[in-house]
Formats: sequence, C-alpha cells, structure tokens
Amino acid sequence: MKIWVGVTDEDWFTHLSHLKPDEANFWQPSGARAFRALAPGEPFLFKLHSPKNFIVGGGFFVSHTALPASIAWDAFGIKNGVGSLDELHARIRRYRRETEAVDPVIGCTVLAEPFFLEEPAWLAVPSSWAPNIVQGKTYEAESAEGRALWQSVRLSTAGLRVREPAPAADRDEEARFGAEYLTRSRLGQGAFRVLVTDAYERRCAVTGERTLPVLEAAHIKPYALSGPHQVNNGILLRSDLHRLFDLGYVTITPDLRLEVSRRLKAEWQNGREYYAHHGQPLRFYPQEPSRRPSPEFLRWHNESRFRT
Repeated sequence: MKIWVGVTDEDWFTHLSHLKPDEANFWQPSGARAFRALAPGEPFLFKLHSPKNFIVGGGFFVSHTALPASIAWDAFGIKNGVGSLDELHARIRRYRRETEAVDPVIGCTVLAEPFFLEEPAWLAVPSSWAPNIVQGKTYEAESAEGRALWQSVRLSTAGLRVREPAPAADRDEEARFGAEYLTRSRLGQGAFRVLVTDAYERRCAVTGERTLPVLEAAHIKPYALSGPHQVNNGILLRSDLHRLFDLGYVTITPDLRLEVSRRLKAEWQNGREYYAHHGQPLRFYPQEPSRRPSPEFLRWHNESRFRT
C-alpha cells in the first residue's frame, strides 16, 4: 500500500471539514498533469500549505480525470470545496495565469470517504518532508516512516468512521486495491459520474456522441431503489436517451442491444431517430468486463422499467 500526502488549500479543507461529505473532489487548477501516485482505494492525506505543516485529514483515492469546471461542479457541487460555480471559477483564476477560458479544464482527483481532523488532532508531517515540496509526496506503508505515519492517522481518527486498510500479510494486494475497490467501496454520485464517463471513453454508448456537456451517467437500477454507484450499474448516454431510459421508453438487453418501446410512438407520435437504433448493438462500452453493464441490472431494467 502507498500513502500520498498532498499539499492542500486551507479554504478547501475548511469548507469540507464543516460539510463532512461522503466524497470530495481534490481539484487542481490545471488539467494538464495526471495523478498516478496511488491505486484506487489507497489513502490520500491532506497537508496544509506552509507554514502550517500539518496533516489535517484525508480520504481514499478513486480516480483522476480532467474535466471542464462546469462539469466538475455538476458532478460534485459543494463537494468541490466551494459554495458555487462562480466561486470555483474565482479560485481557479487565483492559481492560473491564463484566465480567458470560459469553462477552464481542471484536474479532478476523486476521493471517497473523506475524513477531517479537529485542530488538536492535526499531525506534524514526517521528518523527511522537504520544505520545497509543492504538490505532495508518496510514502510506502510497509516502510518504517509509512507505518508510523499511518499509525498516527489511526490514533488521530479514533472515534471517526475511517476505513482501515487490511494489513499486508492478511490481504491480497490486487483484491484489496485497484479495480476491486471500485466494486466494493461506497462510492458517491460524483465518483459514479466520473468513473462511468471515463469507462465509456466519453462517448454515448448508443450514438457515439462525444460532446461532453450532453453526456450523462445513467444508473441502470436507480440509486433510490438500491442500485449502487458502481460502473457496472451505469451507462453513458446522451441526455435525451438518458431521459428516455429512465422513463422506460428505451432499454438495453443483457446482450447489449438497444430496444425502443412501441409506446414511444403511440404516446408521442414521434421517435424516428430512436427507432433507427432499435435492435442495434451498443456502439461503445467498456473493454474491461467488470465495468460493462451488469446483466443482472439490465434484466431488472428490462423487466421492471421498460414499457412493453
């Protein structure tokens, strides 16, 4: 297991420490730099800017992607650590020299299960932390310093609901972290949207549409009906198809073909564009089998939501 200690904006931390959300977007003002320090499920700790050299909280890494600020706001809202989209734009301008972009692209590091320490429980950074670090640093959990760091986090979070990674000797590394984490953890709505969007390579599964602002991550089985925020319970659709899918005018069969209800034409005297896709296989879906639409969830939609 690796542990990342990331340099954190104090205003972002203060906002979220009061909110105590189920997920958070640890964003950077530019989307040009990818974050590859952690595997999904590994700890991401928050360190305030110098001279406040303290670790003040953390979360568990889910994914990193680059998104226009407006879409990051739609996905995470105030879980971006700001109170409005206008405030998000103002924060971006604070850190970026180039300010003319109407909808600037930012780096989004999605974190699940964030936790926030009260000031008396803040932790001093490890002795190896260098003053010139501006982004963050990785620690190996099996090293003496990494073990001491995580032990300090455990002691400081006593009484908080913080998930404890299993000891290295008692778990299979690939099963505990990576793709398996994304199917077992309690992800939020924002993480669900990001993971589904990237799993489909930002293309509508039915039409291939690539205009990101009109693409939406649809739940196959709704979250309100115990459908999980998991990639295999999602599908990326153009917004109109998402609406028709939720209403049951279209469905997707377990063999990944689109079906269009006869009731669409009967009730609305239209639908020619949609009937052109009837019976056709999906144009895009994740190549990794674990991220493809679950046959179980698809059968649920076929039987419980589709208007026959």
